[in-house]
Amino acid sequence: MRTPLIAGNWKLFKTLAEATALINELAPLVNDVKDVEIVVAPVFTAISTVVSAAGKTAVRVAAQDCYWEDEGAFTGEVSPKLLKDVGCSHVIIGHSERRQYFGETDDTVNRKTKAAIRTGLTVLLCVGESLAQRESNDTFKVIEAQLRGGLADIPAAELPHIVIAYEPVWAIGTGKTASDTQAQEVHAFIRALVAQIYSPSEADAVRILYGGSVKPENINGLMSQPDIDGALVGGASLKAESFAGIIRFKG
Repeated sequence: MRTPLIAGNWKLFKTLAEATALINELAPLVNDVKDVEIVVAPVFTAISTVVSAAGKTAVRVAAQDCYWEDEGAFTGEVSPKLLKDVGCSHVIIGHSERRQYFGETDDTVNRKTKAAIRTGLTVLLCVGESLAQRESNDTFKVIEAQLRGGLADIPAAELPHIVIAYEPVWAIGTGKTASDTQAQEVHAFIRALVAQIYSPSEADAVRILYGGSVKPENINGLMSQPDIDGALVGGASLKAESFAGIIRFKG
């Protein structure tokens, strides 16, 4: 049985005061949820504050990115070692916005993933195709290249520290959502690919999240699919009520 994981990516939003207020509002709404792993990913400057606010609640904290070295002359970067030190348990790596705007490649995703795992963080490894790639029927080709690149030389023993997040780029922040069937089709492909790279048993154990305009209104249908194990939520995670509605899905 794969434990569902609902992660909120706050992107470039929330001051310290706003982040604290959101956690304080969210926690009472979800503290009785025992069968779902709950994660939020604030901006770097708010991580310490959110860790403190989350305290002994059900909410765990992720970073939105990391670098692959522990320390050194790398101005502006933040290492997995420092994220672990400040209280993070998870880190998002390879988000489509990092790929699109900041030059993230499959190679850098792989380096960051290895470094994060080595440090003891759980990685939310993101893959996904653009609208042009989907319309060109290249979805599976793109996903396979990203996943094989991101997982390169990572042994099976470390796979439990990786959660894969499928996020169709065309559905992020657009209000468009892949249909339940579309999402399931890609999730099933991802699980079959993991079985090829590792083994069927390891593929059965890995969690695969859907990300792309997830809302309380569509989460139940998505979570009813056999290969969808949770969600990477953007805008709907910025409000406690809507994020709690997603966490309390009925799949």
